[in-house]
This record gives sequence, C-alpha cells and structure tokens, in this order.
Amino acid sequence: MALPTAIRQWRPSRLGLKLFVIILSVNVAISASMFLAVSYSIDRGFLDYLNQAQERRATLLADGLVTRWETQQSWEWLEQSPERWPYIVRFELGQEHRDRPSPLGEARDFTLRAADDRFVVPPRSGREGSGSWHWLTLRSGDTHIGSLGFRPPREMMERMESRFLERQQRNLVLIVVSLGIASLLLAGGLSWWLGRRTRALAGEGDYRTRLPERGRDELSRLARDFNVLAATLEASRDARARWVSDTAHELRTPLAVLRGEIEAMQDGIRPLNQENLSSLAQEVGQLERLVSDLRLLSQSDAGALDIQLAPMDLSNCLANRLNDADRWLVESGLTLTEQIKPGIMIRGDAQRLRQLWNNLLDNSCAYTQPPGELRVTLTAQQGMAVVIWEDSTPGVPENELARLTERLYRVEGSRSRASGGSGLGLSIASALVNAHGATLTPSISTLGGLRWTLRFPLLAAD
Repeated sequence: MALPTAIRQWRPSRLGLKLFVIILSVNVAISASMFLAVSYSIDRGFLDYLNQAQERRATLLADGLVTRWETQQSWEWLEQSPERWPYIVRFELGQEHRDRPSPLGEARDFTLRAADDRFVVPPRSGREGSGSWHWLTLRSGDTHIGSLGFRPPREMMERMESRFLERQQRNLVLIVVSLGIASLLLAGGLSWWLGRRTRALAGEGDYRTRLPERGRDELSRLARDFNVLAATLEASRDARARWVSDTAHELRTPLAVLRGEIEAMQDGIRPLNQENLSSLAQEVGQLERLVSDLRLLSQSDAGALDIQLAPMDLSNCLANRLNDADRWLVESGLTLTEQIKPGIMIRGDAQRLRQLWNNLLDNSCAYTQPPGELRVTLTAQQGMAVVIWEDSTPGVPENELARLTERLYRVEGSRSRASGGSGLGLSIASALVNAHGATLTPSISTLGGLRWTLRFPLLAAD
C-alpha cells in the first residue's frame, strides 16, 4: 500500500521533464546523424574498396591464366573442361582451401576470351544480369593470347548488400537502439536528480526556505545564492514590517500629545494661552520634521533624492559648520577639537553636506555625556577625502555598530524621543553620504564613544 501511494504522490518537475526531452532529443539526433553518416560512408567507401579488391584479384587471376596458357599453348584444355574454371579461379586467388569462396572471388564474376574474341569461358547470367565488363589483356611475351573480363563491383552491389551491407546496417540499427535506451535511462536519471535538487526552489513565498548546499558544483553555488537571496528577502520583509510599525508609533506619539492637549483646552482643564499654543506648535513641528525625514529617505530609496553635485571646497564647508555650532556644543557640554586640512576639493552639494554635518552634530550632542569631547579631522589619503568624526562616552556595543544606520533604530531600545530622537538621523546621514558616492563606517572611538569614518572621492585634477 505504501509504494502505490508514494507513486501517486510523486510528480515530475517541469525542469526534469524539459531536461529529459532535451537530452533524449539530442542523443537521438546524434545517433541518427551517426547512422546516416556511417551508412553513407559505407556505401561510398565500400564501393571504392570493392573496385580496388576486384582489380587485384583480376590481376592475380590473369597472371595465373597466362602461366597456364604458356604451359598448354592454347585454351582448348579449358574449352573441353569448363567445369575446371571455378577451381582455377579459387586456386589462383588463393581460396582453394576455403569452404566458401570470397564474395569477390566467385567464378561467375569472371569471363575469358581467346585472342580472336571467342569466349572460352562465357559470361554466366545471374540474377544480377550480364551487365558491363572490365577487360584485362592477356599477353605471353609480345603475343596477344586473350582477354580476362571481370564484373565491376557496382554490378555486384545487390549481392554484396545482402551479405555485408545489410549485416552492417543491421548492427548499426542495434547500436542506435542501444544508444536510445541508454539515453532514456541517462536522461531519466539526470532529470530525476536535478528535479530532486531543485524542487525545493519552489518555496511559494516562504522566505524561510533554505536549500542544502552539497558539493562544489554549479547547483551547490545556485543553492548558496538562493539561500543568500532568501535570507536577504526575509530580512527585507522583517525590516519593512518593523519600519511600518515604528513609523506608526513615531506618528502616534505626537498625535496623542496634540489630541490630549487640545481636549484639555476644550474641557477647560488647560487655558487657551500663548504657552499652551506654543506647546502645540512644538508638537506640530516635530511631526513636520518626522514627515520630512521620511520623505527624504523614500526619495533616497527611489533614487530621486534632490542633490546637485558640483566642485566645492570640503574643508571650508566642514569648518564653517563647526564654527557655527560653537554655541550648540557649549550648551551640550562638549569640547570641540578639529584638525582640518585646507583646500580639499570634492564634488558635492553644500546644502546636503550641511544637513549631513547637522545630523552628526545632533547625534553627538544627544548621546555624549557632558562634559564630553568631539574630535573632527579631515585629511586626504590615497585619492580620498577622509573625515573622522568621534566623540567620548558613552560608547556603542560592537555588535550594534552595523545597525546604527537602520531606520528608527536606537541602541538603548527605548522609543523616547527625548533620549534617542526619531531614530532617522543616522539613516539620513547614510543616505546623504551614499548620494555623494562616499562611504560611512562606524567603529569604536579611542575617546570611549563612537567614531564615524567618511570617505569622499577627491575631485580629479584637470
């Protein structure tokens, strides 16, 4: 009962069926081509072989007949005993000890004429007909003693096909049939093996599906690439779900505050004065910034970020923004140390770079414990403008570094915007860096906090 059930449940894969048809078709085509080519070669090459063999036999027989004529000085002995002709032919061709003569050594394929064109051994009419004959002149010294006629192989093809060609072609048919059966077994086995290894590819939207990686062939590399793709899609799906959930939460919080304050004013719990209106305006401003950040990230994902790249002085851009941030840093309890090499040129957008510096400043001011330190350096190394931005404690666990630029991600795991902001600043910074063809790499700072390394391609000299 178990075997029939398993057979009913088994379904060949489409890939397996296609491989089966392709392999079988190719092998049958090759076998048929080989059969036709060999048959043509036999038909053409074998006829040439027959011509050469028949001419050699005729020459041997002619030499023997000349010797016998020289002994008898006439053909009368043969005319009086024509039954000796088959024996003479077999003897002169070296076939006297064979039970059956060679197909090309039969007496009926030869005839003999005397010098006066009188037939000593007349042609024998057979099922192949008299046909045309080739003649060899027989001479004893300078004396013409007669002519030996032999039937050309083309006239004997019907008989030869029955004895040789048909036998060879029958063998070729058996070979082709054997090849077809072997191809059937090979194609079936290969298609089953490939189908079994690739059937798991049909995950039907389940990104948790993984393929076993066995061996080092192309299929194992395909399985490895499939697993990487499935893991990437699974992570993307989870990130999208988390992104929607976190975005809803970020929007819900200021909306809930707005609704609470408005209801309090409607119920007369809080007075409608300038202070409370300012609080409402602050929440609205928070919503506007969040929506603006979300829009910028969506534009970056779609490759539609508004950015105008042009030759610019990165040194002046960075130094001016740090100078403008003196009061901000002082209020945050941070001491700035900067080492900026002048005259470093890149292709960039000054407005977007100022937004990048703002996000990095906001991150340092929000997380660095006062009194703290911010150190910024700018150098040129190997065709790259390298900005190192590092602050003091607290630091970030090393296993969290790779996730710092994820959207709405906070190291402390809290959703409090008072301590962690909206969680989009570093994501925006990463998007702005990528738009400039640069890289942004986090690491642990020697000051005890976080270190960002930014690498911008230098402007090529004209």
